[in-house]
Amino acid sequence: MSKVFGYPTFDANGEKILTTYDNEYKDMMMDIRVYQMKAGEKKSFQKCGEETAVLLLKGSVSMQAEEKSIACSRKDVFTEGPYCMHVCKGTEVTVEAMSDTEILVQSTKNDKEFETKIYKPEDAPFKYSCLGKFGNTAKRRVNTIFDADIAPYSNMVLGEVLNDPGNWSGYLPHRHPQPEVYYFLFDRPEGFGASYIDDDVYKSVDGSFSAIPGGALHPQVCAPGFQMYTCWMIRHLDNKKWLQTDRNEDERYVWMHDAEF
Repeated sequence: MSKVFGYPTFDANGEKILTTYDNEYKDMMMDIRVYQMKAGEKKSFQKCGEETAVLLLKGSVSMQAEEKSIACSRKDVFTEGPYCMHVCKGTEVTVEAMSDTEILVQSTKNDKEFETKIYKPEDAPFKYSCLGKFGNTAKRRVNTIFDADIAPYSNMVLGEVLNDPGNWSGYLPHRHPQPEVYYFLFDRPEGFGASYIDDDVYKSVDGSFSAIPGGALHPQVCAPGFQMYTCWMIRHLDNKKWLQTDRNEDERYVWMHDAEF
C-alpha cells in the first residue's frame, strides 16, 4: 500500500516533491510539486500528455502561456485569494518571479486539448462552509478554483480551504472514490493540526501533505491559535468524475445535522 502522509522539504534547487506517478504516493495519479523562486528567477513547465495548473501561493510573478499572460501578486494564502494558470498537454507555461515566491504545480495525464485559462481571486472567492453547524466548530472558508462543473475537460480539481483556529474541516467525516491530496500551510511556523485518514491520525505541520486513497474517510482539525491553509487536489477517475454532490458522509455521524449544540 502506498504511503498516505508526507513531510517533504525543499531541495537545493528550491523544489519540494509531493506526489509523482512512481513514488510512494503514486496512487494519487498526479504529479504535485512546490517551488521556491528567487526574484528574477524563471521556470518553465511543459508536459507531453499532461495538463498542468500553476498556483501562486505567495510572492509576485509573471505567468505566460501561448497568447495569455498575467502579472500578479499574493501576500500569502491567509489574506489574499488565488491566481492560477491552467493549460492542456504540451503547452508551455513560463513563470518569472518578481519577488521571492512560492508556487504549486499540479499535473495529471490528459489527452484532451483545451484553451489556456487564468483564474483570479474574483473567479474563486472564499465562502464560509458549515457556518453555525455543529456548535460552529466546523466553519471554514472554501474556494473552488476549478472542478468538473467549471472545467469539464480537466481530469483534476483544485481548491483551497482556510480553517478558523481550533476548527474542523472535512466534517462530517466523509469519503469519495477519487483520490485526494491536501497540502498544508500554517500562519505561524509552530502551527499544527491533525489529519485523519480512516482510523489513522497524522500531525499536520507547515509544508506537510496527506495523500488520501479513494474511499478513505478524511476529516481534519486545526489547533487553537493558528490558521490552517489546505490546498485540496482531487484526481477524477476515468469512469467517475468528482462532483460537489459526491460527498458521502459516514452514516455514524449524520445525526449531528439535526442535533442542537
